[in-house]
Parts: sequence; structure tokens; C-alpha cells
Amino acid sequence: MSRMSVRTFLVHAKKRLNQLHSINGTTSFVVGNESADLDSISSSIVYAYIQSSTVEARKSNSFTIPVTNIPAADLGLRPELTALLRHAYIQPEELITLDDISRVSPPPETTSWTLVDHNALTGNLAPSFAPQVNSVIDHHDDEKAISPSAQPRIIAKSGSCASLVVNHLRPTWDTISSSSSNIGAALGQTSYHITDDFAFTSTWDGQVAYLALGAILIDTQSLTSEDKVTEHDQQAVKYLEARINASLRLGKGYDRDRLFRELTEAKIDLGDLSVRDCLRKDYKEWTEGDLKLGISSVVKSVAWLEKREGGLVGAMRKWAKERDLAILAVMTAFTDGEGEFARELVVMATENGTVAEAAERFENASSQELQLKDSELKAQRDVDVDVPYLRQWTQGNLAASRKRAIAAVASTAIQLRQIRRLSSDVRHLLAA
Repeated sequence: MSRMSVRTFLVHAKKRLNQLHSINGTTSFVVGNESADLDSISSSIVYAYIQSSTVEARKSNSFTIPVTNIPAADLGLRPELTALLRHAYIQPEELITLDDISRVSPPPETTSWTLVDHNALTGNLAPSFAPQVNSVIDHHDDEKAISPSAQPRIIAKSGSCASLVVNHLRPTWDTISSSSSNIGAALGQTSYHITDDFAFTSTWDGQVAYLALGAILIDTQSLTSEDKVTEHDQQAVKYLEARINASLRLGKGYDRDRLFRELTEAKIDLGDLSVRDCLRKDYKEWTEGDLKLGISSVVKSVAWLEKREGGLVGAMRKWAKERDLAILAVMTAFTDGEGEFARELVVMATENGTVAEAAERFENASSQELQLKDSELKAQRDVDVDVPYLRQWTQGNLAASRKRAIAAVASTAIQLRQIRRLSSDVRHLLAA
């Protein structure tokens, strides 16, 4: 098998998935987290493409299949994804999604999984495939869900997971590029604009570099976010920009600021999305004991959401009911009227008693760390929306992103579960 462009690779990877039940041996998959942002999607594609482009992989006709961790219908909620994929000549419908995995239904024992941009498999894939995870590259706090013997097992602080993926694969990528440009890599792929192997492969490398670079620029505010940028990100951007500039076709038109502007404008353009779509666009959920928790990130203010049809609170209640959530949090991140970056947090509990208590404990435990202040502009509590607990704050700690809020909510839920378990044990002892 000759080397191919990333778009052609995705076409072949989907064909391989469709043929899975007729293939002997183990098939490798890589998947990002459930929010399926640029970082998760780009990291999975780049990882799969490089791993599938080695000489060994091509000789054995083996693929690592990248999975986008959302249904296909949700791809349209991410205009920044469409904008970035365009630089690699990829259409969103060419991605492999949860719908494809569900349709093919791979036997778990015939699969192996790599996680990128998270280090504990959750959601629809977890019941079947969590035991098959044997490698991880991530920049979140270590949840200790992946074996210490996993290869690779890279969990380190960085602004973007894509930076860790690129730096880990850099030696492999260099070997692929240096060898494929000399052995007829372009055989069988035609173009009226490219006439030799180097022109082909350098352009393919540049297209892949665009995917990783776009994710890093968005996650680090084009390397200007002091609380996020690490040496991992600096090194990755330098390498990726060199890859793009090495392509005569792509290098002459590359401009970092323009790329960042293009992706940012696409990301904040929510257009005609309903509030429900805004909530599910960048959403994560997890379970702590018997409490199912969810958190949505939105790049618009509560005031903007309130102006949409149905308002925020009603949409939150319906989304929480649809997802069977005990607690739903919405974290907004936007530029205010004075041009300053701002964050808001809205937390809703859907049940009285234990659930409302968990929400209150989160408020008491996290107010200082997140620098929460009661918001002057309240989300409107609809008379038809009955919820036991609803609070809204402005967040003074702008450096604390959703990852920190998730950790705070999870910690509160764990503490409450421990208290409930202890109380139950005491009651049983007294009754004995």
C-alpha cells in the first residue's frame, strides 16, 4: 500500500471498518473525548494517520481507525471543525463517528483502543470497549483509569493534547516523510497540480499539520494564554509550521494570525443554533456513584442565551431530563462589552434532597477557588420550570476552565457519596 493523503486515508479507514467482521486479528482505534472539540478530533485523526503511514503499517495494510466521539448529526454544530477540515480537503461527513461504530458493532475482543484528550473512557463506548484501552495521550489530570503499563501512557500538562500527540509522533513522522518521498509514495494518486513525490508528500504533511496546528492555536489563544501554554505547545507549533512552510503549495499562503482568526470567528458564530444545540455542542457527562452529572461549555454569555427562543433555564431543564442528569452546569466563556474575557457559571439540580445538597456543597466548596460571585444578571426561572436548585455566578478566576469546574463538581459528588455511605454504615451498626 502506498502512502496517501489524510483525506484518502479516512476513506480507506471507513472501508476497513465496514469490512471488520471479515478481518482476522485485532483492529486498532483511537478516540477523543465526548465533547469532540477541535483538540479531540484533530488529535485522533493525526495520531491514526501517522500510525497508519509507517512502512510497517503500509506493508501489512493495517490501519488505526480514528473515531469522532459524537453522532454524525452533531458534526454540523461545529463550524470551526468544518473550517479547519477544509485546510486538509476533508468534508465532515468523511469522518468516522459513533454512528459508524454502532452500525458495524465491532466485537470488543477484536479491538484495541488509544485515548487522546482524555484518560478514562466514558459515554457510549465505555461499556463495551473500556477494557480494551491500552494506550493514552492526554493533558488532563490523571484519573488512574489506564494501566501504568500502557504504551504509550503520556499524561502531561499542555495547552493542547495535539501538542503531546505531535511531539510523541515526531520521530515517526520524520521517518515517514523522509522515506516516502523517495519510494514512489504518490504512485496511483493523480493530480494536475503536483508532479513529483516530494510535492505530494510535503503537501500531505502540511495538510495534517494544519489539523494539529488549528487545535493548538484555538486551545492556547494562538500561544498567548500564559496560564495554558507550555513548552510542549511551543515545540509542536514550531514543528508544524515548518511542515506547512515546506510545502510549496501550502506554505506560501500560510499565516498564523489569519488561521487563528478564521477558526475563532467560526467557533463563536453560533448562527441559528437553538439553546439546546448550544448546550450539546461542547458537552461532557460522567457518573459519580449514583449521580449523573453534565457540563456544557458555551462561547456566548447567559444574556445572549436568554434572548434565544425558550431561554436558558427551560433548555437546561429539558436537556437534563433528556440526559437523565442529576446536576447540569453551564460554563460560558466570552468577550464582554468592554472587550474583556469573561466567564459565567450556572448550576442546576433536578432533584430535591441529596442532589440539591450536592449542588449546595459544590457552591460552598468551590466559591473561593473559582472566585464565584453572585451574578447581577440572572437566568430567568420560568414559572413552568420547577427545579430545586438554580444558581448563577460570574467567575473571577478566569484561568479555571471547564476542567477545573468538572473536578470541583466531581469532588463534591464523591464527598457526598462517602458521607451517605458512612451514614448508611452507622445506621446499620446501630440497628444491629
